[in-house]
Amino acid sequence: MQFSGSQIIAAPIEKVWSFLSDVNNVAGCAPGFQSLEVLGDEHWKAIISVGVGPVKAKFNLDVTRPEMREPEFMAVKARGKAPGSAADLSGEMHLSKDGEEQTKMDWSAQVTISGTIASVGGRLINGTAEKMTNQFFTCLKTKLQEPETTPASE
Repeated sequence: MQFSGSQIIAAPIEKVWSFLSDVNNVAGCAPGFQSLEVLGDEHWKAIISVGVGPVKAKFNLDVTRPEMREPEFMAVKARGKAPGSAADLSGEMHLSKDGEEQTKMDWSAQVTISGTIASVGGRLINGTAEKMTNQFFTCLKTKLQEPETTPASE
C-alpha cells in the first residue's frame, strides 16, 4: 500500500526538524506506541499496538533511519512481527520553508502487511492507516505549534 500527503505546520523549519530528529518526540505521537529501546545510532526497537477491525496485534519493530539531510529530508524503515502477522514499511519526509514561520512537509510511505491482520482486517487497513496518520499529524502539530511559554515575572 502506498500513502502520501502534504501538511503545513505553523512552525519554522528548524523547529520542525529538531522535533522530528528526536525519535522520542516522534514515538510520543505514534498511535499505539508502547515502548522504544535504543539499539544503536539511528536504530531502535519499538513496540506498537495496532487494531484493524476485530484484529488487534502488538508489533515488535526494528526501526532504522538510513538517511537524513538536515533540515529537509529524512527516511525511515521498519520491519516487524506480531503473532501471526508481519509488517514492512518505509517512509520519506521532505521539509521546505513556507514563509518564515511555516513548514511544508511532503511525505510518503510504502506499507506491506501480511498474515492474520491483513487477511481478517484487509478491507479496513486503508481506513485504519488514514485514521492513525491523522492522529499522528494532529499530535505533531499540537506539540510544534504550542506557543513558547515563558515564566511569568512577578
